[in-house]
Amino acid sequence: MKRMNPRRTALAGSVALLAVGGLLTASAPAAFALPPGPATAVVAAQVRAGTPAAHQVVTFVEEYRRAVLGTSGEQPSEVRKRFLTSALDHRLDAWVQENDADPVFRAQNVPVDWSAQQVKEEHGSASVRLTEFWGSGGSQEVWYTVGVRDLRIVELGDQSAF
Repeated sequence: MKRMNPRRTALAGSVALLAVGGLLTASAPAAFALPPGPATAVVAAQVRAGTPAAHQVVTFVEEYRRAVLGTSGEQPSEVRKRFLTSALDHRLDAWVQENDADPVFRAQNVPVDWSAQQVKEEHGSASVRLTEFWGSGGSQEVWYTVGVRDLRIVELGDQSAF
């Protein structure tokens, strides 16, 4: 029976794990790829929501999008009332009048995908950057301010509130 050198065994094991890990990492996107379509956008967005505030923004956008597309049984205004403060909801109504576009998506069409990332947290609020991706290949950022305690969306706009 051949005696193994513990250091050599540990080194060989580490190299093997790195090699296999690299192969798994390289093949993971292909192995877990979903067919293109609206459901893919929702699943992908939820996975990228890493904090409660970012998750709240993703949930809002997902439900709002379904309401805009008419697939949820809810009106967009009903979804807004559930997630947004009344002050923000009123400001968005005014924004529509000035810009003739959807006040949440900040556009006249609906994004096909999105990602959310909490960027900052201070004074009981979180700043979340939502990046919307369009079917044409373009993207746009919308900034959300979310109350950390109650997860109500208190602001959204083209720039970070803080």
